[in-house]
Amino acid sequence: MELFEYHAEKAAERDKPLAERMRPRSLAEFMGQDAAVGPDSLIRHAVENDRIFSMILWGPPGCGKTTLAGIIAAETRSHFIHFSAVLSGKRNPGGYCRSPQTAADSPEKDHFVCG
Repeated sequence: MELFEYHAEKAAERDKPLAERMRPRSLAEFMGQDAAVGPDSLIRHAVENDRIFSMILWGPPGCGKTTLAGIIAAETRSHFIHFSAVLSGKRNPGGYCRSPQTAADSPEKDHFVCG
């Protein structure tokens, strides 16, 4: 990483909203969902063993669905694609997850996590 890239990344981090800067970045920091990602949960075992399965994260706004999807992608060989079916107006948002161009852009990633 070059000096200018380092300073640009630091400036970008400072400009993020507080909620984004405080967001948990690992399962160890993720609180309040022990039934879903606690020590003996199926999701935690899948993440720890990098054996992700298809899942739908459903719940009210602010409960941690997008955060959990980001953590899963960060702790596994997965690529996270953030989209909102509500905001995009798409009837079938599945195309975001299976885009050949997206897969070609990340050949080192085995899975795609969409949220």
